[in-house]
Amino acid sequence: MIENLTLLLVCQLIGEAVVRLAGLPVPGPVVGMALLFGLLAWRGGIPDGLGKTTAGLLDHLSLLFVPAGVGVILHFDLVAAEWPAIVGALILSTLATIAVTALVMRKLAKPEDRA
Repeated sequence: MIENLTLLLVCQLIGEAVVRLAGLPVPGPVVGMALLFGLLAWRGGIPDGLGKTTAGLLDHLSLLFVPAGVGVILHFDLVAAEWPAIVGALILSTLATIAVTALVMRKLAKPEDRA
């Protein structure tokens, strides 16, 4: 389990380093996740130990949202003052996500599956 956690953290560290050195406008963990995906694709699958470790992390994923919730409560005055912009951004981003997902699905669907 320690080896698998180390692999995940090393990929994240490399992603952070690449982003900082190259000045990329994406989060380091995203680059690290792409690196991990490439390694797993090259390897041809997910090792059992890594699968178990990541499943354990996903089981407790909700704990990672506690700091964000505390931050919202801590800055509730700011959220209350900016609520129209927040609601607008949520609605627009949701509509954009639905539209992009539909377009990608339509593009990737087999011709006989298209309506």
